[in-house]
Amino acid sequence: MKPNKRINFLKLFAMSHLTDVQKAHLSYAVRKDIETKEIVVFYGKQIRRMQKRRVYYYRAMGRAKNKEQEKEMLEWIGNVLGEPIPGGVSYEDYLKDGVVLCNLINKIAPGSVKKIQTKGSNFQLMENIQRFQAAIKKYGVPEEEIFQTADLFERRNIPQVTLCLYALARITQKHPEYTGPALGPKMADANKREFTEDQLRASEGHLNLQMGFNKGASQSGLGSFGNSRHM
Repeated sequence: MKPNKRINFLKLFAMSHLTDVQKAHLSYAVRKDIETKEIVVFYGKQIRRMQKRRVYYYRAMGRAKNKEQEKEMLEWIGNVLGEPIPGGVSYEDYLKDGVVLCNLINKIAPGSVKKIQTKGSNFQLMENIQRFQAAIKKYGVPEEEIFQTADLFERRNIPQVTLCLYALARITQKHPEYTGPALGPKMADANKREFTEDQLRASEGHLNLQMGFNKGASQSGLGSFGNSRHM
């Protein structure tokens, strides 16, 4: 139902609770007030319903997490940093403040993040995540594979965080200066070919022969070309 039709329906619904005599004695302002209250109640229910759906969506995303991938990712991060992963800490809590992520990219590409906020407000800790995102984008991770800050800090989409880290691990293979531990299958190398000028000229001659030979061809036998048709 379209919004304007909804409002018209609610107006009729609100007024349907009154008798004709009551409606006649009500002022215009009072009738408008009744209609407005009905509309507010209606849209309040709609908003609460949308919020519940959002909660269900986030819970579903949480259930969709791949524990094996998270375990593999934690092992790779620990190997890159050269330090053990602390026990008793969940995957998302370990990454939430962005400190580990900033240390990770600095280990992969030294100097990527100049400032790391180890303590502070939520806003300051979220800046760590944003610095990490900017650094990996510069390093070569495609923007569409980079997670949003709220995906990690508010745990909205932890699987996307994992996919982003896998993308980072994959991109390290394109940087020969990186000598740390690898993760995932090896990326295929580009098969770039270079031809000399003589080879290019030879290929042009070959193409001309393939396109057909029309030396000496003319329109001498087409005497009717351009003439008017006689009936």
